[in-house]
Amino acid sequence: MRSLLILFLAGILAAAGDWPQFRANPQLTGVSSGTLPPSLKLLWTYDAGETIQSSAAVVGGTVYVGSDSADLLAIDLETGKLRWKYHAKEGIDESSPLVHDGVVYVGDIAGTLHAVRAADGKALWTFKTDAEIRSSPVADGDHIFIGSYDGNLYCLSARDGKMLWKFTTTNYVHATPSISGGLIYIAGCDEIFRGIRIADGKEALQFSSGGYTGASPALLGGWAYFGTFNNDVLGADLRRKRIIWRYEHPERQFPFYSSAAVTADRVVLGGRDKLVHCLNAKTGKAMWTFPTRARVDSSPAIAGGRVYVGSNDGHFYVLDLASGKKVWDFEAGAPLSASPAIAQGRVVIGSQDEKLYCFG
Repeated sequence: MRSLLILFLAGILAAAGDWPQFRANPQLTGVSSGTLPPSLKLLWTYDAGETIQSSAAVVGGTVYVGSDSADLLAIDLETGKLRWKYHAKEGIDESSPLVHDGVVYVGDIAGTLHAVRAADGKALWTFKTDAEIRSSPVADGDHIFIGSYDGNLYCLSARDGKMLWKFTTTNYVHATPSISGGLIYIAGCDEIFRGIRIADGKEALQFSSGGYTGASPALLGGWAYFGTFNNDVLGADLRRKRIIWRYEHPERQFPFYSSAAVTADRVVLGGRDKLVHCLNAKTGKAMWTFPTRARVDSSPAIAGGRVYVGSNDGHFYVLDLASGKKVWDFEAGAPLSASPAIAQGRVVIGSQDEKLYCFG
C-alpha cells in the first residue's frame, strides 16, 4: 500500500511539473504536462522596474526571470515576493533562464552567460562571448549550450564554464537551440538549419531554410517546426534531412518570430500578421487562426487542451486548442512579447509594463 501511495504521489508531482527553461524542455515543445484552473484569475504581480522580455522558468516553487534592468530575479511562486536578485553586466533582454542541477543560467546584452546558484543567487561563474546574447541556454547532462550574436554556438562545462567546443555559423545565433538524440539543432540567421553532434561539435545535418530565422525550432517525433522571416512556417523531417511542407497565410504575408508549441498533431505559433496560427503537424494545412490587434511575438504554451499566449496588443489570451475560440483574456498595461511558463497550477508571463503577472 505504501509503495502504491508513493507511486500515486510521484504521478501527481510529475503531472504538476516544473518549467525549467525556455519552451519547457530541451525539445522546445512548449507543452506542459500539468493543468490550470478552468477559469483563471490574477493572483499577484511583481514590479521589476524595467521591461520584461525574458520568459520565465519555474522550478521548485520559484520563478526565475530576467529584465532589461540587468537583474535576474527569483520570485516566490506562491506569494510573488522577491527571494533574491542577481545583477548582470547589462540588460537581460530575450535570453530566458535555464534551471539545471541547482544552477540558473542566463545571458545578457553584454554577451556574458551567467551561472548563479538557484538557492541564493550567488555567482558561480561567467563566460564571455564576443557579442550580445539573446538566445536562451539549454543543457544536456554536464554540457551547457548558448548561442551568441558573434555567430557561434558554444558548448560549455556546467561545472566551471570552460568552453568544450564552439560551432561557427555565418550570421547571428539568435534562436535557442533544441536537443534530441545526441544532436543539438539551430535554426540560423544565416538561413541554414543545422544539427550538430553534442559529443564533438561536428555538423551532422544541414539544409537551407530559405529565410532568416529568429524563431527556435521545436522537435517532436523526428520532425522540426519553426517559422522564418520569409513569412512561412516549416515542417522538416529530420530523418530524411529535408523540408516536407511550408505554410504561408494565403493573404497576410508577415514574418514569424514566435516559436511554435507542438503536440502530436498540431503546431501553434504567433505571427507578425497579428494572428495565432494552428497548423496540422504532418501537412502544414491551417486548422484555425485567431486574430489579435497587434503582432504576436510571444511563443504559445499548451496545457490541458488550451493555448496560452501574449500579444503586443497588451492582452494575454487563453484559446481552445481544438477550435481556436477565445476562452479568456486579460489586459495588461503594455505589449506582452515574453512567453508564458506553466507550472504547479499557475501560469506566469512578463510584460513591457515592467510587471510579471501570475495567474491561477
